[in-house]
Amino acid sequence: MSTELDLVIRNADVVTASDRFTCDIGVRDGRIAVLGHGLPRGVREVDASGLLALPGGVDGHCHLDQPMPDGMRMADDFFTGTRAAVCGGTTTVIPFAAQEKGHSLKAAVDDYHRRAEGRAVADYGFHLIVADPTPEVLKHELPELIRKGYTSFKVYMTYDDLKLSDREMLDVLDVAKQNNALVMVHAENADCISWLTEKLVGEGRISPRFHGLSRPAAVEREATHRAITFAELVDVPILIVHVSGKEAIEQIRWAQSRGLQILAETCPQYLYLTADDMGLPGDDGYEGAKCVCSPPPRDPENQAAVWRALAGGVFSVFSSDHAPFNYDDPEGKKLGGQAQPFDHIPNGVPGIETRLPLLFDGIARGKLSLHQFVELTSYRPARLYGLYPRKGTIAVGADADIALWDPERRVRITNDALHHAVDYTPYEGIEVTGWPVHCFSRGEQLVENGKYLDPAPGRGQFLPAGAPSLV
Repeated sequence: MSTELDLVIRNADVVTASDRFTCDIGVRDGRIAVLGHGLPRGVREVDASGLLALPGGVDGHCHLDQPMPDGMRMADDFFTGTRAAVCGGTTTVIPFAAQEKGHSLKAAVDDYHRRAEGRAVADYGFHLIVADPTPEVLKHELPELIRKGYTSFKVYMTYDDLKLSDREMLDVLDVAKQNNALVMVHAENADCISWLTEKLVGEGRISPRFHGLSRPAAVEREATHRAITFAELVDVPILIVHVSGKEAIEQIRWAQSRGLQILAETCPQYLYLTADDMGLPGDDGYEGAKCVCSPPPRDPENQAAVWRALAGGVFSVFSSDHAPFNYDDPEGKKLGGQAQPFDHIPNGVPGIETRLPLLFDGIARGKLSLHQFVELTSYRPARLYGLYPRKGTIAVGADADIALWDPERRVRITNDALHHAVDYTPYEGIEVTGWPVHCFSRGEQLVENGKYLDPAPGRGQFLPAGAPSLV
């Protein structure tokens, strides 16, 4: 191994989840080799004066090239999705290998590896989606996959093609307990949603804005409480994902106050979008389909509750839940080339590139600290998903995944400037303070002064996950 440094980042104002210090960062063979002052010259030198050096973001919840029902297609594959990620300061992504009912979980993993191979620019891991917990899956496939580095998996309490019964939920949680894995839960009450949807559709109330009425806060609150009960019964930690507002937060805070290991995640759409955005007037009211996601955005009061919970430690992670469907696309939000009733609109919004700047803007507005930002977006997801200390921090021995941020740079978000393959962003026109201007993955600079440097597709490496760490 060469003793020469491949890269030296000079005058770095380093911020981690717990510390802040100024030093030079020396990189060798893709890892941080030394932190100190007066380091010898490197093959490449970058001056970070006036910038913040933060660990590359870890997006622990995003969807890329996920197989969809007939007629639907995600806009981003592993190339365009990871390209957008690194341009937004995220250097590790963890999308989902989704099992289809009646099919093998292993087959889903094999298929997902084929989709990622030769495409990813950033490093990546996989969560699993367990949609059909057969005895074979529970006894053999899932434990074997956990041992091979797939230590987190998601279960759904809604969506007909994904939802599990209460009994199936308990079975999956038990496998997680026996094999030291982490279960992520999409908590919404399927029967309540179905009942409300039938009533709304029967009354002809089918435009996108009625999506929110079909999934009110009560259905998220109830399912969150039920998921907590299951976790308590099995005595296993769970992570409630994409929490939208105060009612679910109250349930989670209640569980945490009783000493239960209930973790929670939220996303940018619950900080910046509201129910009104699903009623955008353009395109005869259908433009609101751009903001249809589940749980739906709620109101300013719930936005404020999510910000407070982020600052107050209720949430462990902040993820994009990037679910990329083009708007003007017969395989996207306009299925079959026409406007759809709200219950047939593909759910999800894009956000893999804007996740970090949208949260960082909260620092300038006094809503959270720099350390909290790093903890929520990099450190805690790396720990929860078994990637720490390789990812999630700036320390000797860690991968040289570093984003250099200009904390004063003001940017008005426009889709034209983003790098995903989606034809819109729901955050069009929002101005944020702070933007990642340089991005390094394992010491290779992928973004320079905001310009994507066209690194080789396929340079991203698959990361088998270790055991989840809850602290």
